[in-house]
Amino acid sequence: MRIRARHAILLALVLVLALGGWPARPTPAVGQGAAVTVEWFGWSTFRLTSPTGKVIWLNPWVDGNPDTSIGLDDVTRADLILVANGHRDEVGNTVDIAKKTGAAVYVPFELGTWLIEQGVPMPQVRRSNPGERLLMDGITVRMLGSVHGSGLPAPTPTTPYGGPAASFMITFENNWTVYFQGSSAATADMALWGELYKPDAMIYHMSAGKEPLDCALAIELIRTQNPNLNTLIPHHHRVQPPAGATSIAEVRTALDRMGVTIPITDPVRGQVYRFTK
Repeated sequence: MRIRARHAILLALVLVLALGGWPARPTPAVGQGAAVTVEWFGWSTFRLTSPTGKVIWLNPWVDGNPDTSIGLDDVTRADLILVANGHRDEVGNTVDIAKKTGAAVYVPFELGTWLIEQGVPMPQVRRSNPGERLLMDGITVRMLGSVHGSGLPAPTPTTPYGGPAASFMITFENNWTVYFQGSSAATADMALWGELYKPDAMIYHMSAGKEPLDCALAIELIRTQNPNLNTLIPHHHRVQPPAGATSIAEVRTALDRMGVTIPITDPVRGQVYRFTK
């Protein structure tokens, strides 16, 4: 009987291998029409809430930001904080929010070391580098490169610089993907990222002195071999832009010259935008 049982087990294994392996475990499904919500709070501060309620903050500068519509007391939940580089307006209130909420912070390695020195508990800081990824409860965050500086607001003897600047590709549980450009200039790498990750939306850099053609080129590169891109949202701009500041109209003109017809969303501060795949 034991010999027959062993033969039965061996036969089952052979059949499994012949059919391509064991059946995959089902992945927990996100409900039909489940949405990611995106809120802009001025400058480059965004709150992204996933279909299952995970809260991601981008460049959370809320206290001292002349354009913000919220304060530190209004930030009651954060599961993950993404900071693009070490500049004061990107780091913002990351230290206070991380300590207050227990959020994980995903940043370039040297910037992470500096945040630990500023009091963020080490277990919360995920120090990484462009080309790496973070997996969190069905969400994938890929850290990508950025053509930008990363000086720190208060350099220390052990961490005098914030390391490489970064941008982020975020894929949510419903597979909706957004590319946060950070402060990067356009770089040919973006064409590869667009082709590889095919984001549905891009939060693109549009500071006061930004060359409109650089904005448009970055968008065109992310669109390369990427039919999914259908949403453009600017960041790094004022609610009331100063005279001469780069405008959405200028970026629109540059995109039209390139034959890119994707509409630009002029975000209303504090308004909730919903996105589904």
